[in-house]
Amino acid sequence: MEKKTFFTIITATFNSEKTLKNTIESVLNQRVTNFEYILVDGKSTDKTLEIIKSYENSFKEKGISYRWISEKDTGIYNAFNKGIHLSFGRWISFLGSDDYYTINALEVYYNKLLTTNQSIDFCYSNVQMIDGPRLMNVINGVWNWSIFKKYMNIAHVGAFHNKAYFTKFGFFDESYTIAGDYELLLRARQDLKTIKADETTVYMSAGGVSNNQVFKAFKETFNAKLKTGKRNLILCSFDYVLALTKYFIKKVLHATVR
Repeated sequence: MEKKTFFTIITATFNSEKTLKNTIESVLNQRVTNFEYILVDGKSTDKTLEIIKSYENSFKEKGISYRWISEKDTGIYNAFNKGIHLSFGRWISFLGSDDYYTINALEVYYNKLLTTNQSIDFCYSNVQMIDGPRLMNVINGVWNWSIFKKYMNIAHVGAFHNKAYFTKFGFFDESYTIAGDYELLLRARQDLKTIKADETTVYMSAGGVSNNQVFKAFKETFNAKLKTGKRNLILCSFDYVLALTKYFIKKVLHATVR
């Protein structure tokens, strides 16, 4: 399996019964099958495990490796790290339990990675934010160190990391609860080698942790830039105040429109 597995997709779950079916089916219905799917459950108490088990035969019929574990974890990045340890794929992606791929997502990534001769660390795409049935903004930034050292301007969800990146820079820092993906990519600093598939491949729920815990996200981003990105304390502080100001302005404008 290790030789033929191109992609590994990892989904962390905990009491995800309301959204998980859409996520799993978006993976199952991909047009390419040279991948494995790993679900890492945090000992759910609802019907999450029942849903996970119900898809075992569907993946088996398509010849796709489908594995899951269910045990207590210390948070999403602990779950992600468990998934990485179990993975065989050359390229690893993390898909939220309330997010889902477009039907051609893996095909887009596969074609993009096959047609580049560069040594790539991270391959990303555009991500459509959604709030239930409502389409919101599209995350479509292009990686550039001068921007990325200030804030995460590209989408992490559904994107693919070269497995060799984890060997070189380590796994997710489990002390983070929200900005661990940003901190991970900051480790390479300006030497991070990225490539963009300029298509929308993921629908991401706006109800995620980073939206519900904005202030914690800002604080963790501040710490990641200061400690890992080696950004100046004064500049980190300026970025923090600017982000807060933009957030409050956006909230006021939204309330005014409503």
